[in-house]
Amino acid sequence: MEEIDEDNLVPESEIREEEIVDDDGDVVDAKPDWSQRLLPSFNFFSTFSSKKKNEPEKPSNQNIRIITPEFQYGMNYQKLGKCIIINNKNFDARTGMCIRKGTDKDAEGLCKCFRSLGFDVKVYNDQTCEETELLLQSVAKNDHSDSACFACILLSHGEEGQIYGTDGVMAIKTLTTLFRGDKCQSLVGKPKLFFIQACRGSDFDEGIQTDSGPANDSMETDANPRYKIPVEADFLIAYSTVPGYYSWRNELMGSWFVQALRSVLNKYGKQLELMQILTRVNYLVATNYESCFGKKKQIPCVVSMLTKELYF
Repeated sequence: MEEIDEDNLVPESEIREEEIVDDDGDVVDAKPDWSQRLLPSFNFFSTFSSKKKNEPEKPSNQNIRIITPEFQYGMNYQKLGKCIIINNKNFDARTGMCIRKGTDKDAEGLCKCFRSLGFDVKVYNDQTCEETELLLQSVAKNDHSDSACFACILLSHGEEGQIYGTDGVMAIKTLTTLFRGDKCQSLVGKPKLFFIQACRGSDFDEGIQTDSGPANDSMETDANPRYKIPVEADFLIAYSTVPGYYSWRNELMGSWFVQALRSVLNKYGKQLELMQILTRVNYLVATNYESCFGKKKQIPCVVSMLTKELYF
């Protein structure tokens, strides 16, 4: 990593914009652009979690699971697969990015969660852009023939289409491309999952009031398909928020998205199909989290190029 010339650094007071943090520690995963916003000068954000009272439990026999083997990813491999967690907390002063307090809570919880699912999890803290790309290049070059899938979790600041290393910003596409079918052949026909906790812009979601209540294919076939498929197939990218919006993180409890993801995976990770899981994550983030002042909201966003159903 290139050494930083401290004599040429711009004073931190000139490049960092003060984070707005409430007593409960909710912040956004981006460098706020307050130039066109009129906001109170005091700290105001807070998370709350609500649960409907007296809500009757639905009979379990109503949950009917229809299984069509030919439309499921084959999981009869020696391993479930690798899960790489890149946890960026501290950033070079020149990036203008604040410390991501609470991200260690996210990384720790996700590590336990994905290990319980059967993934081989490794956590890498405070990675530069170059270190991130070299790390994932190395992982993509590994032989995944004995694995059913691959997962990568990125916890950092971000902008639309970009994620921050500790020393700057890089395109998310640069990282996902490393695992395309024409570049990582041992993962051809297998799900490549990316979970991204980062902002995608500088808009707030004001929310809206509502009056409504709340085959198995053989190992050889999956690894070496007999037919041609798109190189971009079998990817899923689960973003913590939709394009253009901030993503919220609590300094004590971790980010809203990761809290919800962990909760659903811990409860239903080995029962429900992945899109069902992520739909429940969307519901939890949308209904259980809200900033105290201004009642800001958040909704995750799933971009799926999966071609089959995925059960862990």
